Amino acid sequence: MGYGREIYNSVEAQLNERRSSAHRLARTHRAEVTQRCPRAIEIEREIAQAGLQAARIIAAGGTNSRQKIEELAKKNRAQQKEFSEEMQRAGFPTDYMEPQFQCAACQDEGYVDGVMCECMKLLLREESYHRLNQLTPMKLCDFSNFDLTYYANEADEKTHIVPRKRMADIFRFCSEYAAQFSMGSPSLLMIGATGLGKTHLSLAIARSAIDRGFGVIYGSAQNFMLQLEKEHFGRATVDTDIERSLLGCDLLILDDLGTEFITPFVSSTIYNLINTRLMSGKPTIISTNLSIAELEDKYSQRVVSRIIGGYRVLAFIGRDVRQLKRMREYE
Repeated sequence: MGYGREIYNSVEAQLNERRSSAHRLARTHRAEVTQRCPRAIEIEREIAQAGLQAARIIAAGGTNSRQKIEELAKKNRAQQKEFSEEMQRAGFPTDYMEPQFQCAACQDEGYVDGVMCECMKLLLREESYHRLNQLTPMKLCDFSNFDLTYYANEADEKTHIVPRKRMADIFRFCSEYAAQFSMGSPSLLMIGATGLGKTHLSLAIARSAIDRGFGVIYGSAQNFMLQLEKEHFGRATVDTDIERSLLGCDLLILDDLGTEFITPFVSSTIYNLINTRLMSGKPTIISTNLSIAELEDKYSQRVVSRIIGGYRVLAFIGRDVRQLKRMREYE
């Protein structure tokens, strides 16, 4: 799962706090038991000492070591029984002094035998959602609320294309793309004028991919380029390593390509993102309000060539849906 470093850092901090909280509470509980049930603490020490004694017997060996171990085991069972009785008599659960982790499987470490725990996967998804919702109203962007009635059902006079039919085809493709998303999915170029649903459908895909455990990074090309410039020229205030995150995430959504100010650094950085992710087989979704001709005018030939040659192009058509929605509100 290719999430950005910031997301991993945030989740690891959450897990650290969970562990610390569990240990703090366990220490508080131990202090209560020490005050109200000192015999239980004594028994606990006796059990620990017996464990050390058993280890020494095993290490020393000898003809009667097995008999000694059996005697210690019998004594241990009696001590465990007395411990439980003392705790219950004082009104405490038997495990009252043990850290109560939120995830018993990994004890809030995030990994079990080197394999990422399900609790960490869930936290990564939640953190990814949280960060996307900070940037966009992602909760409003779902396939279920994409309304095709905003697109005309009559053929355009110039192109002879029916917008609603074209957008229905795009909607169907994006729905299937999201449902079947994998690291082998193709990259997409969503192209068309403002307000035609490019952001809505790309975020709906993002939401589905996150639900299935993939690491998604979403942002505008302009914001990413500003962050990368700060990082590259040493003006970043924190160690973010934006470029590594953009290159390594499972799905990168680059919104509003063409709104950024073009410099030699920006042009080469965009090419590097597009080319590197294509070469490594990592899907990318790019949305832009520019036409293919405008993209060629704005970027170098090699940038547009890599996009056209490596991406599935989805041409959005119709009238600005945002304007149509506002018009309906006043009807």
